[in-house]
Amino acid sequence: MNEKQHEPGAAPGFDRHMLEALICPKTGGRLEYDAARQELISKSGHLVYPIRDGIPVMLIDEARALDD
Repeated sequence: MNEKQHEPGAAPGFDRHMLEALICPKTGGRLEYDAARQELISKSGHLVYPIRDGIPVMLIDEARALDD
């Protein structure tokens, strides 16, 4: 298997360098990356944004509430 291929059913990885450029659309605050759940967490906005197929979905309507 070459480097560009990945296992069937496995999501492509999120580029952590993108995290430096992304902010919470609700608060403008910084985000934390949860690799295990493939999510970006906004503690200040109490929201969690999903990462789908390696792409962060930075829409407030697509975010879920952060469980404290």
